[in-house]
Amino acid sequence: MAGVGPISQDWEPVVIRKKAPTAAAKKDEKVVNAARRAGAEIETIKKSNAGTNRAASSSTSLNTRKLDDENENLSHERVPTELKKAIMQARMDKKLTQSQLAKLINEKPQIIQDYESGKAIPNQQIIGKLERALGVKLRGKK
Repeated sequence: MAGVGPISQDWEPVVIRKKAPTAAAKKDEKVVNAARRAGAEIETIKKSNAGTNRAASSSTSLNTRKLDDENENLSHERVPTELKKAIMQARMDKKLTQSQLAKLINEKPQIIQDYESGKAIPNQQIIGKLERALGVKLRGKK
């Protein structure tokens, strides 16, 4: 390590400032101020939604009102009673617990529990796995 000098760090603060206003903006401001001093009448125009998110919020309130006016009850499709009974019966016939069946199809035990209680949203891939693991037909004509 011969010839290596001490390591020094530069601790001077670095100040980052916003860019100065452009010459055109300064010129406009000077013209307006000069006109005010001279007593000329100056007309100012306020842009309707300048610098606000008011336009975005007004459109959401319209959508919200439409949703509130909607009287249709929307909900997800649930597992039909016949399917949940068929899964339960096939699992009992094979003498499997819910967690054992879940391991067979590489899913969480909670999913089997949801299917058997009718809370799950039907997924064709999971139903296919259940059909193969249990050896029964759960979809289509019985």
